[in-house]
Amino acid sequence: MAISFPGLVFWVLLCFFASGSLCIENFHQAFPIVEPDPGHTKLRLAREGLEIISRITTPIASVAVIGPYRSGKSFLLNQLLSLSCDEGFGVGHMRDTKTKGIWVWGSPVELDIDGTKTSVFYLDTEGFESIGKSNVYDDRIFALATVMSSVLIYNLPETIREADISRLSFAVELAEEFYGRVKGQDVAFEPAKLLWLIQRDFLQGKSVQEMVHEALRQVPNDNGDRNINQVNQIRDSLAIMGDNSTAFSLPQPHLMRTKLCDMKDDELDPSYVERREQLKDLVARVIRPKIVQGKFLNGKEFVAFLEQILEALNKGEIPSTGSLVEVFNKGILERCLKLYNERMAKLVFPLPEQSLQDAHERSRKEAMKSFDEQHFGRHHAKKSVLQLDENIQEVYKNVIMANEFQSSKLCEALYIGCEDKMDQLQVLRLPSMAKFNAGFLQCNQSFERECVGPSKANYEQRMMKMLGKSRSLFIKEYNHRLFNWLVVFSLVMVVVGRFIIKFILIEMGAWIMFIFLETYTRLFWTAESLYYNPVWHFIVATWETLVYSPILDVDRWAIPIGIMVAIFILYWRCYGRRNHGSRGILPLYNNPKGGSNRHRSD
Repeated sequence: MAISFPGLVFWVLLCFFASGSLCIENFHQAFPIVEPDPGHTKLRLAREGLEIISRITTPIASVAVIGPYRSGKSFLLNQLLSLSCDEGFGVGHMRDTKTKGIWVWGSPVELDIDGTKTSVFYLDTEGFESIGKSNVYDDRIFALATVMSSVLIYNLPETIREADISRLSFAVELAEEFYGRVKGQDVAFEPAKLLWLIQRDFLQGKSVQEMVHEALRQVPNDNGDRNINQVNQIRDSLAIMGDNSTAFSLPQPHLMRTKLCDMKDDELDPSYVERREQLKDLVARVIRPKIVQGKFLNGKEFVAFLEQILEALNKGEIPSTGSLVEVFNKGILERCLKLYNERMAKLVFPLPEQSLQDAHERSRKEAMKSFDEQHFGRHHAKKSVLQLDENIQEVYKNVIMANEFQSSKLCEALYIGCEDKMDQLQVLRLPSMAKFNAGFLQCNQSFERECVGPSKANYEQRMMKMLGKSRSLFIKEYNHRLFNWLVVFSLVMVVVGRFIIKFILIEMGAWIMFIFLETYTRLFWTAESLYYNPVWHFIVATWETLVYSPILDVDRWAIPIGIMVAIFILYWRCYGRRNHGSRGILPLYNNPKGGSNRHRSD
């Protein structure tokens, strides 16, 4: 049944919006996953190919083939996948490169690797040194293939050139950065196994491994040429990576290279077919699922991993391992900083400075330990460590400011409380040095106990000045107010003894006290000498005993006691003498209205 064009558009749109992704019916073909930007200097993702990978739910591994343009990479991949040129990756015979960016074969090969069902994707990369491209673009292609692949096949025709070794600088740096961590620990991600594939018919009596070792042998550099030194360093590093690389030779399949796509296996060189099958077995033996931080990646996780890689490699003018490490450590750095924040958020401010410093060191150590267990890279990770430490210090500065604010707030409240307390003690109704000293000591002790944090030292100085000033003022006023109180008290007792109680001895004692205070002290003692006289000290001690004690504070109960005494005197004045007569222990004033009952005698 024929479908009209509008109907076809409708079904395509329906499929897209229903699945939230592209509807791909035929997966048995190659799809681009990374494309060059218009300037052919940086890379960008191709969503069509990423959809192919995202649908995979099992662990993923990938085989990438890199090498110079027109070196037979696409044909090699078709051979490894047992595909014809018409079915598989496009094979070009012109001088321009056929593959642009990185392509993936849509149908992965299912393998059982150490008991884990793994989907193996094969990746075709754009060849090096083609016309109209920059070296930086080639570096990005090489770096991306190096990071995302599990097996990296370095396809080289005929021999290993010095330029081919130079291109491995990123792979070497990457391996040094991520490979060879302590066994048993989770690695950030394991670099690809490097497979040197030399395609030539004769090795001049040498094995391909010997040929690689010879190519990696240092070249004498008597003149100190900088480029030779750099390549020699790469050679040394590749030699150290020996357990992560292997070499394999593959003879030419046929002399007529332009007709290879039209030939079947029985038309190809038998030695080539045999070595090709051995190469398939070798790849199957060495390949492992892609691991990131100890975890196998499924399709969606692999795509997210690829996005991170591309972000890092497009950063800056040239791709670098440092930028790659920085991007991958970004999320880890944020989690470790969050851990530090959570630990510091549990603190209750204010805290003493040393306690806060100890808490900071514990939290920082925990965050750094967490970063050390999770981070990507070794050498370039130092930059991320410094960044984490810098971020922690910024947070710690804010914590210090918060602690200072809370300390100042608390100490200010305590200071104001003590200041109000001292002001209250200055205006006691009944001045008491003992009560002032008790309040002074209580205020000082509570401040020392409760005021904590960096503001304590400053407020301690203010507190000492305020307390000293209050004490001096109280002492200065204390003697004067006590003297006036005693004068008033003597006059009150004169009135009470004369008119209320009518005890002559009380009145006489009050008059003596009044005369002593107002006359004798002024005639024979100065104001200063009075307060240092033993008699005055006795008076003060007696006053303090009567006015204040820890059990009874007369100043607080002065008004109630005064009212009770007044009521008692009034009661006794009105009813006590009537019931008990006028005789008492103390001599009273005689009542002149009573007269005498004795008769006058002559």
